[in-house]
Amino acid sequence: MRRTGEVALAARESAACGGVRTTATMDAMIPTLALNDGNRIPAIGLGSWPMDEEAPEAVRTALEMGYRLIDTAAKYENEEAVGRGIAESGVPREQIVVTTKLRGSEQGYEEALRAFETSRKKLGLDYVDLYLIHWPLPRLDKYVDSWRALVKLREDGVVRSIGVSNFTASHLDRIIAETDVAPAVNQIELHPYFTQADMRAADAERTVLTQSWSPLARSASLLTEPALEQIADHHGVETAQVVLRWHVQLGVLPIPKSASPDRQSLNLDVFGFELSESEMAQISGLERGRQSHDPDSHEEF
Repeated sequence: MRRTGEVALAARESAACGGVRTTATMDAMIPTLALNDGNRIPAIGLGSWPMDEEAPEAVRTALEMGYRLIDTAAKYENEEAVGRGIAESGVPREQIVVTTKLRGSEQGYEEALRAFETSRKKLGLDYVDLYLIHWPLPRLDKYVDSWRALVKLREDGVVRSIGVSNFTASHLDRIIAETDVAPAVNQIELHPYFTQADMRAADAERTVLTQSWSPLARSASLLTEPALEQIADHHGVETAQVVLRWHVQLGVLPIPKSASPDRQSLNLDVFGFELSESEMAQISGLERGRQSHDPDSHEEF
């Protein structure tokens, strides 16, 4: 086992991460990132797909360890389990950022309003910190009406921030043009095999924070890449930590999924070392292309 850095050294990263600051109320001193609506969000979070019965324990353990961002979705069918983990953690609610997502079968204005209430009840929460449209589903042509519903939910105070997932630049431009409201977040597939340079730039141009789902890729081969192993050995960390640190230095927000306390700890511990420009370039050079679905054609309900 390679040695790891100290999470408490996160304070050193405020300058290196651009727009990042640390929040003393977080046990692990996780940096936070600014959103375009004035809110802030932890610079790393816990994904929960495809957790099922292990979700309550995994979420509770993660929160006790210092995670403060928990990501779920109606489509994952685990909102109740995630909510139990949050309740059992003992961490004050105001310290936790909870994300859930609108599923495709419930897109539309009225449908989205009803779907949110269902998700909120399943989570057992008075409000949700971040609510996203899960996929644009352009053939249905309902994502603008769904976005209007999310805007209303934010205006009503039951959602703190609103965003999207798997949106392209054209999808973003349409909802912004028709509602004059830019998403706070766009959560997309992003990892060293699919670096999404153009989409990251498009998000940044629109003041939208990019989140990374599947940040460690869905291919086990990523973590055995010789280039990553060499970089990990140089810093005395694990290859997964190198990849997550790459995300952090790109200015994007990774949400790795793990139910293992040991792995959760390693994934969180990425703020005590820094990759060089050449190391960042090496990692980005692993580009292979998309591993999942094309947002312009994928339909997920």
